[in-house]
Amino acid sequence: MISLPLLMQQSELRQDSRMLWVECRIVDALRGRRRMRATAVKLPCSFWFLLLFGAGGLVLFIHLQDLSEMVQQQAPGVKLRGTARQSREALCTQDSEGVRVSPGQDQRPAVEGLTSPIPPMQFPAFQWTRHSATPGSREQDMGSLRVTKRHRKLLKTSPVVSNNSHNSSSSSSGSPDSPEESWQWHRLSHIQEARRRLMKEVCAKYKSSISRTITPHHVSRIYVEDKYKLLYCEVPKAGCSNWKRILMVLSGLASSTHEIKHDAVHYGNHLKRLDSFDRQGITQRLETYTKVLFVREPLERLVSAFRDKFENPNTYYHPVFGKPIISKYRVNASKVALRTGSGVTFQEFMQYLLDVHRPVGMDIHWEPTSQLCSPCLLDYNFIGKFETMEEEANFLLRRTGAPHNLTFPSFKDRNPKAERTSTHLTHRYFAQLSTSERQRAYDFYYMDYLMFNYSKPFKDLY
Repeated sequence: MISLPLLMQQSELRQDSRMLWVECRIVDALRGRRRMRATAVKLPCSFWFLLLFGAGGLVLFIHLQDLSEMVQQQAPGVKLRGTARQSREALCTQDSEGVRVSPGQDQRPAVEGLTSPIPPMQFPAFQWTRHSATPGSREQDMGSLRVTKRHRKLLKTSPVVSNNSHNSSSSSSGSPDSPEESWQWHRLSHIQEARRRLMKEVCAKYKSSISRTITPHHVSRIYVEDKYKLLYCEVPKAGCSNWKRILMVLSGLASSTHEIKHDAVHYGNHLKRLDSFDRQGITQRLETYTKVLFVREPLERLVSAFRDKFENPNTYYHPVFGKPIISKYRVNASKVALRTGSGVTFQEFMQYLLDVHRPVGMDIHWEPTSQLCSPCLLDYNFIGKFETMEEEANFLLRRTGAPHNLTFPSFKDRNPKAERTSTHLTHRYFAQLSTSERQRAYDFYYMDYLMFNYSKPFKDLY
């Protein structure tokens, strides 16, 4: 039998345990309420933090979208080696440091950067007035431009470019022989000043942050004619072969442009390039010579380059460019195509061009002119157009005092029987692409379109 005192002790222990359990439940309940209150207080702060974070991300996304319209992402090229004849095809590649080089090109000692704010030289000096677009040039009317969203951004913030009345022509410059020719010169002078004005505005808007240091690389595509003080930047597929013939005649290397063969123009190494001079020689010529640039409608120039390099036999472009293009972009490519690189289609070529991870580097034949000739850095005095080449080239020759019997040649010595690349033919090639691909191609050359005042090539572009 259990004694009464022992039973009383057990009863008291049970009551104490129950009280302790009740107290623990009360404490837990109070702690739970405190947690709920803390959560209720913190929830609005977390919500506002997430809301602000999302808004900031949206603003950043819109800003990057705007920048992406202006910036063309290009993959670095690769350094290629080839024979001496291959180097004369002027393949534009990049070495490991990102500087474009031509395979087989003579290695010259490095020339230190030229930090020289080259003063602009107006060519020629006339008061600027509005003019209509030149027929056939596909150039927009400078006085009645339809303002697009992109142009509106430019026009709102671009500084007014002052008109420098300095005349870059030398004392030996020619003069018009008749009132009709005088009027023609006056009209072409207005066109030149309008083009230079627009180029300066575009450069001030989109290229204001570029380095002002002129290096030999920036002038590597410029040919020098010392007698008539001309600097000509070579833009392939924009009349460069005939311009080289002109420079050879001016230099006394030939008496007529018609007697100079294609191989002599491109493989003869008769003309000097500006990067072959020392620092002082480069600076002196940039400051005193007439700097000339001729451009072409970007997509038309692109189609012309494709037809020339890939639709005709070519012992350089087919193996160097064709093989990697076919290897990467053609499904179930044949062994013959992979071995020779022949038969690249326009769609495959455009895939290569628009790929930021290209299997082979860029080339001067389809590199944008705004990058090839550095117009925002070198301030060209004369900006001509392929679409009105003969008229404008002959005007320039007369202004520089060239012999009157020297006129710009109109013949085509490479594939002369082939149809010339025209606006209509360009549209036929781009009809093979989707709307998205055409838009990307336009964006790739957008700075050329804006800087040199070419209108949109397709209506469905934005």
